[in-house]
Amino acid sequence: MAALNYHHLRYFRAVAHDGNLTRTAGRLNLTQSALSVQIRKLEEQLGHRLFDRRGRQLHLTEAGRIALDHADAIFATGEELLGTLRDTGRARQALRVGALATLSRNFQMEFLRPVLGRTDIELILRSGGAAELLRALEALNLDVVLINQAPAGDVLTSFVAHRIAEQPVSLVGTPDRFRGKSSFVDLLREHPIIVPTLDSSVRAGFDALVDRLGVRPQIVAEVEDMAMMRLLAREDIGLAVLPPIVVKDELAAGLLVEGDEPMGITETFFAVTMERRFPNPALRTLLQQGSA
Repeated sequence: MAALNYHHLRYFRAVAHDGNLTRTAGRLNLTQSALSVQIRKLEEQLGHRLFDRRGRQLHLTEAGRIALDHADAIFATGEELLGTLRDTGRARQALRVGALATLSRNFQMEFLRPVLGRTDIELILRSGGAAELLRALEALNLDVVLINQAPAGDVLTSFVAHRIAEQPVSLVGTPDRFRGKSSFVDLLREHPIIVPTLDSSVRAGFDALVDRLGVRPQIVAEVEDMAMMRLLAREDIGLAVLPPIVVKDELAAGLLVEGDEPMGITETFFAVTMERRFPNPALRTLLQQGSA
């Protein structure tokens, strides 16, 4: 198949958005017949009719709608390329952020707060597994990935892991579970415990802690998603082992409380980027506040 003619595609896109061949021809300073020829050549190359004529108006066929979606994406990417490489000092319009699906939403909001509501930035958020997100970052489909474990590096990858926050981990539960003067060890012995899954650094720290203390807690739930741990704690299923930032709204409202004794466990958050010649300028704001 011959290479796509982008002039034909540009003319098609203009007509598709106007919905009127005559008006588009006048705007582009072309004759109506010349514009029709360009559209017909694109239809011949794609093998589908792109428009149905109804009276004086042109309506997209199903193939035309698909072609327009791709055309809009292609020309938007071209405009972004010009904006990125042009030495104007202007920030790129799109900031693409990937976040581990199980990561605390409260932490994500705190990290993104400096760019929330900015009219010059279009924030695009994706979630998924660490391997999937890092592949997207390596392919330059993301600008930054938020995870809680630094990725393994080698000579073939150019990941940069910025340590942006370190949150202490606590025992968190409903007020009734903390009534009285129970010690930390007694809390672990007397109440069911909600813990992260085994692949979590927080879980590794908790398992080491209870082993040192000689305690065998009753594990009522192993949960991958921090949001689900928060809900289980609110439902009073047991005491949850998590960073207080996950439940900061519940703590502020008095729905949940955290234990007084420090556990000596922390969760570290990383913003992972790639070494790039033209990094997204909006990232600088986020990374600077994260390291402050």
